[in-house]
Amino acid sequence: MARHQQDVDELFDVKNAFYVGNYQQAINEAQSVSPSTPLVALQRDAFLYRSYIAQGNYRIVQQELKTADPMLQPLKSLVDYLLPDANKSAIVADIDARVAKGTELSNEIFLMVAATIYYHEDNYEAALKILHNAESLELRAFTLQCLWAMNRPDLARKQLKWLQDIEDDGTWTQLAQAWLNLIQGGPGIQDAHYSVMELSERLGSLGPGPASLGAGAAAARGMWEEAEQQLTDAASRAPQHADLLLGLALTAAHLGKPPEVSARYLAQLLDSHPQHPFVKEYKAKTDEFQRLAAQYKPSVAS
Repeated sequence: MARHQQDVDELFDVKNAFYVGNYQQAINEAQSVSPSTPLVALQRDAFLYRSYIAQGNYRIVQQELKTADPMLQPLKSLVDYLLPDANKSAIVADIDARVAKGTELSNEIFLMVAATIYYHEDNYEAALKILHNAESLELRAFTLQCLWAMNRPDLARKQLKWLQDIEDDGTWTQLAQAWLNLIQGGPGIQDAHYSVMELSERLGSLGPGPASLGAGAAAARGMWEEAEQQLTDAASRAPQHADLLLGLALTAAHLGKPPEVSARYLAQLLDSHPQHPFVKEYKAKTDEFQRLAAQYKPSVAS
């Protein structure tokens, strides 16, 4: 019996709620855990604060980190980076210096923070370097994401095989496999769709990332109403999330809804997420179109 109790993951529900992007549920679960060891308490607080960060509730994290365990302090750098008025170049330089110093490389929280910041900077090589010796499934899944962003599906598939060998039915493994199947297309789209449906049935409400994944798979199969339902459900908990707004704009157009419905979602996206890749490309193309159109204006009014 003692061995069985040791094998129980006290944070199982916290982790899985966080992994599927249901951050409020992760917060609720974390606050109900009575950790048996200081290590479990540290891990619980890490998921708690990361959930608040994912929700954009930065002030709570900033306040509590003042007296939190030193191992949690790297999260302050992530909060600082994500603030609207952040001096991103200075924060990246600080992360570079800390990586070079090497004293925090045994702290997985620091590895996650550094890799996340590098990923946001499109510096995938630096992210991979920091993740190279990581052992946790979450950081291995992050490695896969970086490899795909670098257009290395061959290495991403190898990383997926590693995840499957360690924990084939784990949440991160299922999400990573569904993501790769959707991106690569073909017969894998149906597998991706079923995988996300199974996760939803097992773990409950999905957050923006997994919901967008499931909606993308459903849309790729021509199931636009189901795609919209998944996005709408996730948007009820994260109404300003960029990927959800973009997905809802697309589904509204494909379902033949009045043009203003799609236009509203697009307007929300443009206003709320000026640095989103789609928004930057959209604005660049709009500016280019207007520049070209101006060249064809009549020189004399008719």
